[in-house]
Amino acid sequence: MKKYILSIIVCLFAVNLSAQENILTEQEVREGWKLLWDGKTTAGWRGAKLDAFPAKGWVIEKGILKVMKSGGGESTNGGDIVTTRKYKNFILKADFKITEGANSGIKYFVNPDLNKGEGSAIGCEFQILDDDKHPDAKLGVKGNRTLGSLYDLIPAPIDKPFVKNDFNTAMVIVKDNKVEHWLNGVLIIEYERNNQMWNALVAYSKYADWPNFGNAIEGNILLQDHGDEVWFKNIKIKELK
Repeated sequence: MKKYILSIIVCLFAVNLSAQENILTEQEVREGWKLLWDGKTTAGWRGAKLDAFPAKGWVIEKGILKVMKSGGGESTNGGDIVTTRKYKNFILKADFKITEGANSGIKYFVNPDLNKGEGSAIGCEFQILDDDKHPDAKLGVKGNRTLGSLYDLIPAPIDKPFVKNDFNTAMVIVKDNKVEHWLNGVLIIEYERNNQMWNALVAYSKYADWPNFGNAIEGNILLQDHGDEVWFKNIKIKELK
């Protein structure tokens, strides 16, 4: 998986040099990257529990996709949004900015049909959180609900590279059963699923009752509505063979 990293760092640098948002550089196009969100419309996305994009709770404003504040409840306003297609092996990048005390997440291997009841759709989650102001940071086990963590399963390091009050870049790399979480160009978590250790980890988490959690071959990608205002832009994906 590491062979992809140099090109990723170069791409990130190239994007920073261009002041334009929600576009692909020439190099990214050559390398097979695609925009997962076009920066202008809801194309390619729908509500996790809807056939169309939510009519409320999400706003597109000046090239930023915002989930709006609605009291901090999990998927109680506009609800989560998911890609209209599934992904298997990929590199996913998204810039995010959290407002004070906010909670959200980027999920992958999501099955929108798995949870038809209250709460969020089910999948592996790159946690997005204001660790200093949101109480979820102190819940879970040994910090496994803090920013960048594989939510409720594997904690991100305490000294992770995070810039408050600005955009940060989340990156998830999936190659078969091997997965990595990156934050601002730094590897913060790596794990392997579909094995005995993974299943044991899940058995002691909030996902224990969801059958075969995290072991799907493919799934949708999700942006979470947790009732707090969070901003997203530059959402891009490169599918891997």
